[in-house]
Amino acid sequence: MHVNQGANSWTDKAISRIEADYQRSADTHLIPLNLPMFSDRGIDLYLKDESTHPTGSLKHRLARSLFLYALCNGWIREGSTIVEASSGSTAVSEAYFARLLGLPFIAVMAKSTSPEKVAQIEFYGGRCHFVDTASQVYAQAKQLADQCQGHYMDQFTYAERATDWRGNNNIAQSMFQQMQQERHPVPRWIVAAAGTGGTSATIGRYIRYSRHATRLLVPDPAGSVFSDYFASGDAAICGPGSRIEGIGRPRVEPSFIRTLVDRMLVVEDSYSIAAMRSLSVLLGRKVGPSTGTNFMGMLTLALEMRERGESGSILSLLCDAGERYLPTYYDEQWVAQTIGDCTDAAQWVRAAMSQAST
Repeated sequence: MHVNQGANSWTDKAISRIEADYQRSADTHLIPLNLPMFSDRGIDLYLKDESTHPTGSLKHRLARSLFLYALCNGWIREGSTIVEASSGSTAVSEAYFARLLGLPFIAVMAKSTSPEKVAQIEFYGGRCHFVDTASQVYAQAKQLADQCQGHYMDQFTYAERATDWRGNNNIAQSMFQQMQQERHPVPRWIVAAAGTGGTSATIGRYIRYSRHATRLLVPDPAGSVFSDYFASGDAAICGPGSRIEGIGRPRVEPSFIRTLVDRMLVVEDSYSIAAMRSLSVLLGRKVGPSTGTNFMGMLTLALEMRERGESGSILSLLCDAGERYLPTYYDEQWVAQTIGDCTDAAQWVRAAMSQAST
């Protein structure tokens, strides 16, 4: 049998570079939230801080897994152009790994994408290809990859299968290991909003594989179709999509596995923003809007547990830092025009936190 030693040699080196980059990176921190109104009643809340990855978000894990998956499948070769349908954190992280391997990278995105996000992708050497609407990114990305004989990474299809959910220090295994010395080491709930669905799939599978009693809540932003799909099982559902960047989708993505989710919670955009702001004050640093959606899920569960007299721990993810959203979700005028009035939502969040101590 003829073996192409040159191709194998390049692939070996590419995988080694990614693995070396991984070894240089420490695990992300698990942060206990200082909320005595809950902890005094036996309910502990934690956030795993994914903003400390080299590219600043949870998507660094996904991008690394997608590259290794494609390399081991023989889809990426020396000189391959990598193409992705993304205007967000996934594109930033994939651009990082493409530069690490010396490969061209193209992110296909709607022309409405913020200049700040374009600049982040270009910082890592990526090129941005613009289309008129977000619904066009899938077909255009595939077409571009075909034209240049490159590889369409397709995060929305491969996110749930690229990660080794049985172990290998995936995000779920890391969570449970970091919880071992806590008051409630096995979480009652893990909260993880879904974009591709890859993270919720990894967590859900690991929970079952490890035979934990932990349940998985996916908070879903308004406009996303995941909640309706969870309830109906109709994969043909379409919707307007989410205004919370990075999570929620206008169509059912292949990587979102509904059977791994125990409960979903629809979160209105104003509540995501209000929770984002309150959590930023609590932590003393800004977090992104999807983390606000996660925090709404945590607060909802904690209040329910308090009402029932239950104790236990709730874990979720700090997906990325808020600094990359200063011109948008942290700009009052932008929020007023794009999201609307958040006054009532802010009052609810403050009341939920203060009432829990009474």
